[in-house]
Amino acid sequence: MIRLIEDNDPSSFELLKALYPHSGKAFIIGITGSPGVGKSTLIDALIFEFRKLEMKVGVIAVDPTSPYSGGAILGDRLRMQRHATDDGVFIRSMASRGQKGGLSRATKDAAIVLDAMGHDIIIIETVGAGQGEFDIAHLAHSTGIVSIPGTGDGIQAVKAGILETGDIFIVNKSDKPDAEASVFQLDMMIGMRRPLEGGWTPKVLKTQALDGTGVEILAKTFLSHFDFMKKQGLMDQKRKKLEHLYFQSLLTDLTLEKILLFMNDSKVFREALNNIESRKTDPITAAQHVVNKICVLGSND
Repeated sequence: MIRLIEDNDPSSFELLKALYPHSGKAFIIGITGSPGVGKSTLIDALIFEFRKLEMKVGVIAVDPTSPYSGGAILGDRLRMQRHATDDGVFIRSMASRGQKGGLSRATKDAAIVLDAMGHDIIIIETVGAGQGEFDIAHLAHSTGIVSIPGTGDGIQAVKAGILETGDIFIVNKSDKPDAEASVFQLDMMIGMRRPLEGGWTPKVLKTQALDGTGVEILAKTFLSHFDFMKKQGLMDQKRKKLEHLYFQSLLTDLTLEKILLFMNDSKVFREALNNIESRKTDPITAAQHVVNKICVLGSND
């Protein structure tokens, strides 16, 4: 099913329509952070902790897209090989497809598939945490921001606004000398930001993903955040918000597909392109003319 979604197969929409009523039960965790902070190794350790609780786990590891093949490197899946024979774990690497937020629509659709298939936990690892990469907060119930000591990630969090999107902040590779300073810095910054909805205070935790130090506490903290949202009546509110954002992304993608089809087949588009090349008109005027034509066609539909 996920392959059909990634291939944009026409039948995938019918599959998603059938599956959607069976989704909405899973706890979706987003894990993001700069390259090299150990996100994949940390997720591998989190899977182990959730499986100890007999929870079924699905992982969507979003890798950067190759500019040549359009595919993902699949490196994240390699770091989670110890779960390959576990029927209670499903791991899928997917390409970001150039999305600035690190998540293509296929990622969101794949989460619906895993949810409908009965996974208790769905972990989505994004490409990284840069200034535009907040998309994961629009898909996950709980977002974990991973950093490592001595990289200035605390300053980057303020600069990029990442501080506003995180529910749990994870200082990984905490055996490094600056770990305590990083925790102190993040705690201080969290104390200065406005409270999250419902009154949840973001947590700052130290981990060493390679040997599992602190990961059990991290897993329990994610689950406590899930319980907190349910007790505060925030899950229904969050679900409505996520459905709204998913609907908007569908409208955007489907509209863009129609525009691209129009550009490939339209005489108006080709004429506009010729007029730009011959300098009979400027690109701005030509673009406005084409958009107006598309709007007229859309209103006729």
